[in-house]
Amino acid sequence: MVERAVRVEVPRGSGGRRVCLGDEVLGTAHSLHELTLLLRQAGLGGDEVDVAESDLIEWHGGGPEVWPRQGGGPECWTVPGELPSLLRYTRRA
Repeated sequence: MVERAVRVEVPRGSGGRRVCLGDEVLGTAHSLHELTLLLRQAGLGGDEVDVAESDLIEWHGGGPEVWPRQGGGPECWTVPGELPSLLRYTRRA
C-alpha cells in the first residue's frame, strides 16, 4: 500500500506553511512543533525528530528548519545567514 505524502508548502509571509495530505489541507503550521501536532491530529503520530526526518514529507521552499516569523519580508526567516531564493518576489498592489 502506497501512503499519501504530506506536503509542507513554501513559507508564507503571514508566518506559516500550509500542510497538505494528498489533496486535503490539514492546516497551517508556524513551527516544526505545530507541524507535528497537525500530523498527530491526522493520525500520523510521531515526534518532532520523526517528522523532520520522515521520507513521507515533501518539503517545498526549505526543509524542517525553515519557518518564517509573522509579518513577512526579508527579515522574517529563521535560518540564520541564509536568504532563500524564494524571497525574490514582486509584491503587487
